[in-house]
Amino acid sequence: MRPLNILVFTCLWLAATLAGACAGKPVDLKKDLEVTDVVTGWFDAGIVGGKNKLVPSISFRLKNVSSEPIASVQVMLSFHQVTDKDVEWGSAYAKGIGPDGLQPGASTPPIVLRSERGYTSEEPRAQMLQHSKFVDANVRLFGKYESQKWVKLGEYLVKRILLTS
Repeated sequence: MRPLNILVFTCLWLAATLAGACAGKPVDLKKDLEVTDVVTGWFDAGIVGGKNKLVPSISFRLKNVSSEPIASVQVMLSFHQVTDKDVEWGSAYAKGIGPDGLQPGASTPPIVLRSERGYTSEEPRAQMLQHSKFVDANVRLFGKYESQKWVKLGEYLVKRILLTS
């Protein structure tokens, strides 16, 4: 073999070896992550335009139930009124798991996300939740690993409770 061919062969072999080593086990978020400690409710967003404002909120943790570390996961929420499930009422995005990763069996700190849209009223906040025109909301939770497509991780009813933190 000529020296140039040996160099080309060596470079191709090294590239193939490194690509195989970096590939690792594919991540299936629906199987490899568990959504735990879910708390939903209506967050007191303060006074806006002289009225009390409540927005739907969710807090949850992600638990790595796989046998390998998982890194680089994004989460997205989509809020919907229960009377109109096809129209998004609000959304939120966050880093679910950073580049340092989440070890097998470990859980993230609580991830808290809220809609930017909600209800405003001059009524006291607790009474707003009991108003006859109040419409409940659902929240759909999606996850995305690196460049994979978004996958639905769960859907939750936003409970009619007032959250202050």
